[in-house]
Amino acid sequence: MASNLDLALLYLLAAVIGVVGCRLLKLPAMLGYLIVGVLIGPNALALARDSASIRYLAEFGVVFLMFVIGLEFNLPKLRSMQRLVFGLGAGQVVLTVLGAALGNVLLALLFKLIGQPWDLGWQGAVALGAAMAMSSTAIVVKMMSERLELESEHGRNVMGVLLFQDLAVVPLLVLIPALAKGAGDTLWNTLGMALLKAVVLLTLLLWGGQKLMRWWLTLVVRRKSEDLFILNILLITLGLSWLTEHAGLSLALGAFVAGMLIAETEFKHQVETDIRPFHDVLLGLFFITIGMKLDWRPVLDQWPLVLVLSVLPVLAKAGLVAVLARMFGSAPGVAIRTGLYLAQAGEFGFVLLTLGAQVNLVGAQWMSPVLASMVLSMLATPFIIMGSNRIVMRLSATDWLMQSVQLTTIAKKSIRTEAHLIICGYGRSGQNLARLLDQEHIPYMALDLDPDRVRQAAAAGQSVVFGDAAKLPSLIAAGLSRATAVVITYHDTPSALKVLQHVREHAAHVPVVVRTPDDTDLERLRTAGATEVVPEALEGSLMLASHALALVGVPMRRVIRITQDARDARYGLLRGYFHGADDDTVSEQHQARLQSVSLPPGAPSVGQRLGDLTLHVMGVSVVSVRRASGQVVATGDENLVLAGGDVLVLSGLPETLALAESRLLKH
Repeated sequence: MASNLDLALLYLLAAVIGVVGCRLLKLPAMLGYLIVGVLIGPNALALARDSASIRYLAEFGVVFLMFVIGLEFNLPKLRSMQRLVFGLGAGQVVLTVLGAALGNVLLALLFKLIGQPWDLGWQGAVALGAAMAMSSTAIVVKMMSERLELESEHGRNVMGVLLFQDLAVVPLLVLIPALAKGAGDTLWNTLGMALLKAVVLLTLLLWGGQKLMRWWLTLVVRRKSEDLFILNILLITLGLSWLTEHAGLSLALGAFVAGMLIAETEFKHQVETDIRPFHDVLLGLFFITIGMKLDWRPVLDQWPLVLVLSVLPVLAKAGLVAVLARMFGSAPGVAIRTGLYLAQAGEFGFVLLTLGAQVNLVGAQWMSPVLASMVLSMLATPFIIMGSNRIVMRLSATDWLMQSVQLTTIAKKSIRTEAHLIICGYGRSGQNLARLLDQEHIPYMALDLDPDRVRQAAAAGQSVVFGDAAKLPSLIAAGLSRATAVVITYHDTPSALKVLQHVREHAAHVPVVVRTPDDTDLERLRTAGATEVVPEALEGSLMLASHALALVGVPMRRVIRITQDARDARYGLLRGYFHGADDDTVSEQHQARLQSVSLPPGAPSVGQRLGDLTLHVMGVSVVSVRRASGQVVATGDENLVLAGGDVLVLSGLPETLALAESRLLKH
């Protein structure tokens, strides 16, 4: 018989193998946990037993999952999305549960007509409907983030529904056990008592809990002990879970309240970081125990039922969400995408299904087929989302027309604009840049995915349109080939890399400046063709240094000189300036300037190493080298071999620049 240590090692080994396998296949880690649970469970290889101690430990995975949901819950976010959350989201959950109950009634009548027993009561159907109403936040959000769709119209629809599903779990955790405790008047009495307990307990906790939580955590933080802080967070989470469980409610409800209380304090982000390891490990253990419940033998024996349960709920749910999205004003293509993205089962579905089985609402004969169908729907989700564009094009004849109208709107605004800047993203940074450009009477065209921001800015007369800068048609419509520069103002490296790829392939002559929070992706962005990368961390540190130096008595002229030198050392394009017709004053003849030199294929310097040209001896430095492909190459490499079509940006005095140009171009 395996010891507890043997079991612990087995679970850890299985978790590692499952997660690594799914990462290699670019699938969510949760599926890896489920699959290894099936394999090591008593119904397959029988390497592990489904012990009560392991199940109890796994329940804490759900506790910490609800705690994290509580941390992410905030009233301003809810208010900004209230129409989608309480309209589209509530409609989806309620109608899915009612549909499951109605379907159960019809199936019971059908089986009665053919003389066959039907062993699923309406309470069990409600529990199954609640489980099937959930969608996978982990899979859908991850894929939308990778596809840069979180700010799209269907992305906002999906996020609104997912947010309501997270909130709906709280009352459903109270409802399902109440359904198991009685029928008729007894049922309503049980539901009423559970609701009364929940309202009284939540009112007491939320009314006085926020001030008490902030006071207590401030007291703990003043002790400056990380261990003490983590222990208190665990104590608060498990203590409130214990309180709600002993009040006849659920462990998860107390954890959700604990998360909500901490979310209103200034310690929220630190708590998220500290609690993550407990959350991930215990939640992984929970999904392994779920997988262990899956018995493949009845699944094979009942494969037609599994197939029906895999396909029918997915189609019904996708259709229901699409219809609701259409009723809430979405275009047909957007509505269909919303339905496709939310059609699968979700993490909380497993929680609710397990709870339904524990209170005997869902019979053991239903557990394996339903569990198998939920896993299959989640496995199919990445493929459904990747093929969503083709599906939408087949089902909606107007989707391509809507996209064309959007591109036409962009083109109408930019058609008379030349030598302009394209601003990708119109948040605070984009708007500040636009104001400076307006002051200098420089034209620009801004692309943004927030319809409210676009509508308000456009009404104020600013040159901004709704469009995804990461998509080539939007950039082309904004006049990419006529632009003098592209500026990426938002923090999203995958999106920035897509913009850089489009510019490099279709307008290699257009320089691109990218804003980043720090230097983490500096080399990736430069290699992709960024002319300059501006890290906010550097600019922030320079401003801090400026104020600090001024406060300690350093003369302001010296402060400005120090910060300018620091910028000159970091930003190659600030080390000089490009010469113009109005720069012929005597003083400017003795200042460093920038000069671009294009190398034709027959130039003598083509094929030579940068270091062999010894330009530094003349007092000339190479700021950057832009390849014919549009890629900007770091200039610190003296072994860089020059090629025809390269553009060298040189820095130096006018006389030395003339000598360097002669060496590069003349035999």
